[in-house]
Amino acid sequence: MAKWGEGDPRWIVEERADATNVNNWHWTERDATNWSSEKLKELLMGLQVESEEGKCEITEVSKVEGEASINNRKGKLIFFYEWNLKADWRGTSKSGIKYKGNIEVPNLSDENDMDDLDISVSLCKDEPETELLSLMRSEGVKKIRTALASYVDFLKTEFTQGMILPTANGVTKHPAGQLQFKLRMCLCFQIGSCSAAPPPPNTGVKIPTCKFSLKDTFLTSPEDLYRVFLNQEMVQAFTRSSAVVEAEKGGKFRLLDGNVNGEFQELVPEQKIVMKWRFNSWPCEHYAMVTLTFTDKGNETELKIECRAVPESEEERTRDGWQRYYCHAIKQTFGYGARLC
Repeated sequence: MAKWGEGDPRWIVEERADATNVNNWHWTERDATNWSSEKLKELLMGLQVESEEGKCEITEVSKVEGEASINNRKGKLIFFYEWNLKADWRGTSKSGIKYKGNIEVPNLSDENDMDDLDISVSLCKDEPETELLSLMRSEGVKKIRTALASYVDFLKTEFTQGMILPTANGVTKHPAGQLQFKLRMCLCFQIGSCSAAPPPPNTGVKIPTCKFSLKDTFLTSPEDLYRVFLNQEMVQAFTRSSAVVEAEKGGKFRLLDGNVNGEFQELVPEQKIVMKWRFNSWPCEHYAMVTLTFTDKGNETELKIECRAVPESEEERTRDGWQRYYCHAIKQTFGYGARLC
């Protein structure tokens, strides 16, 4: 028997207030199945791709079958997940013809690299051939693969909080910590709670920019939709995070725990909002100019989003962010769901 004070330090509990899993030596396990099922649906629902041929969108995640868990042994996290996914997509050609199809992912697993993932896209039986199928098999598959990679990153960061406990000297080593910055930079917007990434230094180099526009339709009045963007409580509701909104000309806004910020340049009630808008990861003092135009269409409101001076390298992330984490999130939060224009 070891003398007092000479035992294996892995088992010493006297310096730990809770005396629980000292130095993370014991095996612990957390079931991530239910959380993963909801997260996969959240990431896939509403994904859109568009080309000169038309537009496609994932409208339903019909099957999420599998399991996921995380194990902590000797301070190391081990991830297990295996999923069989099925989803439905809808497409509309430029001429207005509607199409329906299916998506299947049979092998989302910790044993497979994301690049090796099988993502099968097809048209429903008796649907005529369309170029939209090619669009989904190319750009659609890319977006699906990115969303599934985001699930794995979230699993390794968001869900693992508290699994590795502080050791006797107060130091916690989290092997997934390096992914936090990646999530903030690579995902369009962080819906969950996170701290803002520090802005990069101002390099003084002129960067190439681009512009794009989007349209969406909401089952509400221009007055109500206009208020969603300016009411701080409503902004916090659809972003699911802290926000500061000064609803006046020259007023500042800070969303998603500081990852998005800007200033209102022009406010025309129920008609138009013009703002300077930026990701915190963009070069210092570089802002895009975003104009929101609200048009009354009777029982619904058409929203036109025009973004100018967006860094070329950030176009896809910015476009996807406005589609998913503004438009889709507003519809989902306030029940303003309507067809896409």
